[in-house]
Amino acid sequence: MASSGQPRIQWLGRWGFMLAATGSAVGLGNIWKFPYITGEYGGGAFVLVYLACILAVGVPVMMTEIAFGRRGRGSPIDAICRVVNESGRSSMWSLIGWMAMLCGFMVLSFYVVVAGWSFSYLWKMLTGGLAGTSVDEMAAVFGANNANPITLGGWSTLVTLLTMIIVGKGVQEGIEKSVSWMMPGLVLMLMLLIGFGMFSGGFGDAVDFLFSFKAGSLSSEGMLAALGHAFFTLSLASGAILTYGSYLPKGASIGRTTLSVAVADTVVALMAGLAIFPVIFANGMDPGEGPGLLFMSLPLAFPGDAAGHAVRSAVLLNALHGRTNLLNFHGGSDGLLVVR
Repeated sequence: MASSGQPRIQWLGRWGFMLAATGSAVGLGNIWKFPYITGEYGGGAFVLVYLACILAVGVPVMMTEIAFGRRGRGSPIDAICRVVNESGRSSMWSLIGWMAMLCGFMVLSFYVVVAGWSFSYLWKMLTGGLAGTSVDEMAAVFGANNANPITLGGWSTLVTLLTMIIVGKGVQEGIEKSVSWMMPGLVLMLMLLIGFGMFSGGFGDAVDFLFSFKAGSLSSEGMLAALGHAFFTLSLASGAILTYGSYLPKGASIGRTTLSVAVADTVVALMAGLAIFPVIFANGMDPGEGPGLLFMSLPLAFPGDAAGHAVRSAVLLNALHGRTNLLNFHGGSDGLLVVR
């Protein structure tokens, strides 16, 4: 077990931490929520407000979490307790760490279910269960997939076990190695989907939905959504980034690393919008249907061959990989991996 000082193994460098933190940040918030709220609240006007929230609030909070983690070298609970004890403050501050752990568990409870959907769709691809060619047919497949709680529980259990295997291998051999190919793979597949979207018939509508500068649509509600999404998409205030920071080497620049993660997260979100919304508009779907929209739109993006199914299934799996890995990772008793 790692001591209360330095963890035995740290990230190999800033790049490994950046990929892992980006893997944590990239998820359903990027693939579905950000493109949707961007279109709803003013397009380019919303993006400017969102970027301002990222720079003014998100980046400073993320830097603080990383600094706390690197200083405390522990779970959210232990790290905050150690920093508080060093500064002579009240031990009641440790409640923030407990709240972060509870938040991580609650988010994990959601993500293992959605990741289970992705594994289920991968199996359907292999067995020919994704043969639908219309929105109604894919909606029926999605509904039937969620009708059996035992099946859903089995896929969620599989996701949990695979995540535990990766995390159990340690910081470098498990998480760092997996994100080193999964995150670039996600970007490559999004580029392929964007290329397809250009010829889907809905690309122009998607660009207009995402980037038209509609200042009149930017209400106070939209500004609040931008601020809230800045917290959500960067995995802030949940102890996740704090835990990753506990493995950051002392020589790594916190400021440069944080900016890199914020930029990468925003770029992936915009790419996801250009990949998914052309298909949605080309098939006459409502962009506000929720997370299930992915499972009804992506299966229509490629022809019904094995390669097409593999690409869209892998996109969903990659998009969910970072969040589920991280949340199991920072839920340990002391927040430090047992590295042997």
